[in-house]
Amino acid sequence: MVNRKELNPDASPQAAFGARIRRSREAHGWTQDDLSKRMGVSSGHISGVETTRKSPSLRFAKAADVVFGLMATVDTFERQWREMHNGSLLEGYPEYVGYQSRAAEIRLFESGVIPGLLQTPEYARVLADSGVQRGEITPDQAAERVDFLIEQQAALNRTPPPLIFAVLDESCIRNPIGGPGVMAHQLARLIEFASQSSTALQIAPFAMAERKPFIRLVYLLTLSDRSLMSYVESQTRGHLDREMPSVLPLVKAYHQLQIESASQAESVAMIEELRRGIL
Repeated sequence: MVNRKELNPDASPQAAFGARIRRSREAHGWTQDDLSKRMGVSSGHISGVETTRKSPSLRFAKAADVVFGLMATVDTFERQWREMHNGSLLEGYPEYVGYQSRAAEIRLFESGVIPGLLQTPEYARVLADSGVQRGEITPDQAAERVDFLIEQQAALNRTPPPLIFAVLDESCIRNPIGGPGVMAHQLARLIEFASQSSTALQIAPFAMAERKPFIRLVYLLTLSDRSLMSYVESQTRGHLDREMPSVLPLVKAYHQLQIESASQAESVAMIEELRRGIL
């Protein structure tokens, strides 16, 4: 092939993306012009992405998934794009989100802050901006983090919706993230969440003390085939686990947490009282 540039997928995440586009294209026997017509972008842009002269957009990644039949699979170009552009996210989290978007049931526990699935955009921006102030992420990464969260929430607005069970440590609703205005709106969002037919919300009160089985974020997924997986985080990384010997004890501990936490009615009353005190 004339003027064919050799690619080094190990050079950078962008190079790996471009090399994968070329491999997928050639596996189908398509030229860059062929792929251009199917994706609705110029052949020059295809060439630029393959050789890293141009950066792929999210729209480009989604179009590639459609053309190559990767929609609703785990290993999508969209997922690869997000991993490339969300370096501020913990290792393992983008992969977890891919499964979460298809889960039949989601169980979550969080301490200290409202979990991402239940955050308002304003609350999420305060947390992202605090990361910028600490020098952990750039302003662009902060904006991408909020956009990623909003898209993650939108992906759960499907028919039928997943069942979502949320248990929040009392510290989540009492930690005044962003000040009174942001918190009042965020608490209203929690009350709205609890009122939905496919959700359940409970507060694990401070009084539970050492009886709480978790001290930081835990997500448990039940997929449509009834298989289970867990996602937990340390301060520096996330860990996705599909091995039953380690996942089942977390499921058991979560059920115990639900039993000992305040009921949904009690939890909503607690949140409403706190919100009235802020307004």
